[in-house]
Amino acid sequence: MATPARTHRPTPGQTVGPFFAYGVEYPKMQEVAFPHSAGAILLSGTVRDGAGNPIPDAFIEIFGADADGEVPRARGAFRRDDHTFTGFGRAFTNDDGRYEFWTRNPGASTGKAPFFAAIVYARGLPDKLHTRIYLPENAEALAADPLLSGLSDDERATLIATRTADGWLTHDIRLQGEGETVFLVY
Repeated sequence: MATPARTHRPTPGQTVGPFFAYGVEYPKMQEVAFPHSAGAILLSGTVRDGAGNPIPDAFIEIFGADADGEVPRARGAFRRDDHTFTGFGRAFTNDDGRYEFWTRNPGASTGKAPFFAAIVYARGLPDKLHTRIYLPENAEALAADPLLSGLSDDERATLIATRTADGWLTHDIRLQGEGETVFLVY
């Protein structure tokens, strides 16, 4: 039996937003760790477009191991009880394109470079973007990382956070253009 010829064009993809907040918000979603718990740090940054302008209506998801390198596997990452490290969080950018998470420094097994897995959603994107945010310490582990070792110095710099004087992390994400963050394909 012959397959009938297509008579309709495929529906084009639809970009995310601007109304994507509906159904994804939950209380304390940016608190991966309780802000006043031992080892809690602030991970923050700005999401920028190709011209370097801040994106005020993006959202970021992160997932990372606890300080001991263990990935949380318990159900209930959306429930925040002010005690449990969940490993997962969401944060919307503000009017200045800034995002913030309360989390902990992720650990890793010996010789591995610790990082947060990150996903970016923003208007104009037909799909989400995957990237990583590496801790800046341990140059030897960063140099040996399979992903980072295959990148140029400029590309590597887009994946490594900066440690502030307070011990917190800052990391900007650039969607395109000069200094574009390296994004991963899954």
